[in-house]
Amino acid sequence: QVQLVETGGGLVQPGGSLRLSCGASGFTVSDWTMIWYRQAAGKERELVASIITGLGRTNYADSVKGRFTISRDDARNTVYLQMNSLKPEDTAVYYCNTRILFRDYWGQGTQVTVSS
Repeated sequence: QVQLVETGGGLVQPGGSLRLSCGASGFTVSDWTMIWYRQAAGKERELVASIITGLGRTNYADSVKGRFTISRDDARNTVYLQMNSLKPEDTAVYYCNTRILFRDYWGQGTQVTVSS
C-alpha cells in the first residue's frame, strides 16, 4: 500500500539549514506530483513546495522562495526538501503528500523548530 515517511526534522538556529526526506513506498514518486506542506501551531496547513511528474517542474510558496528547494531522487524513490536560511516562522510540522487517483496520502509529519 501507499506509504510516506518523513525524516530529517529537528531543532536548528535561525539562519541554519535542514534537509527533510520523504521516503515513498507502494508507488513511484516520479509518476505523481509530490508536495511538502507545513502546519504551525494554531495555524492552517499550508503548501510549501511541489514537484510535478515527468521533468519535475517545481513550485514554491512565496514565503520560502529562494531559501527552500524541493527535489526528487527517482532511484531512491524519495523526495527531499532542502531548507536554508531558516527563520523562526518556519517552525512547523512538515508533511509529505501525494494525490493518487483522487485520494490524498500523507506521512506522519516531522517537526522543524527554528529557535536560538
